[in-house]
Amino acid sequence: MKKLLLYLSIAFLFIIGLNHRVVADVPVTEVRASHILVNNYYQAEQIRKSIIDGEGSFEEYAKMYSSCPSGQKGGDLGYFRRGQMVPQFEVQAFNLPVGEISKPVWTQFGWHLIKVTDRR
Repeated sequence: MKKLLLYLSIAFLFIIGLNHRVVADVPVTEVRASHILVNNYYQAEQIRKSIIDGEGSFEEYAKMYSSCPSGQKGGDLGYFRRGQMVPQFEVQAFNLPVGEISKPVWTQFGWHLIKVTDRR
C-alpha cells in the first residue's frame, strides 16, 4: 500500500510539473508565501474550496487547521529564495501568481496549500 501511494504521489507531482506555468518574464529572486499544512489531500482540497467559496480567509484557515507552527501567523513563511524549500513546494511557489491559492501539493511533511503574497 505504501508503494502504491508513493507511485501515485510521484505521478501526481509529475503531472503538476507538466502543468505549471511561468508567470513573468522577469526572474524572481524571492517569493513571500503562506501555507496551510495538513495530513491528507481531501482535507487540503476541502479547505481550498472553502476559501475560494468565501467561507473564510486563507489566514483564518491556516490558524485553524495548519499543523505547521507558521499557522499561528496565518501561515506566513516570509520571503525565501530558490533552494530554501523542498522542490515540490518551491516549484509551485515560484510559479504561482500573487494571491492565487495552489491546488494541494504533497511533500514529505504532508499536503500544502500555498498562497504567494509577494515576489521580488
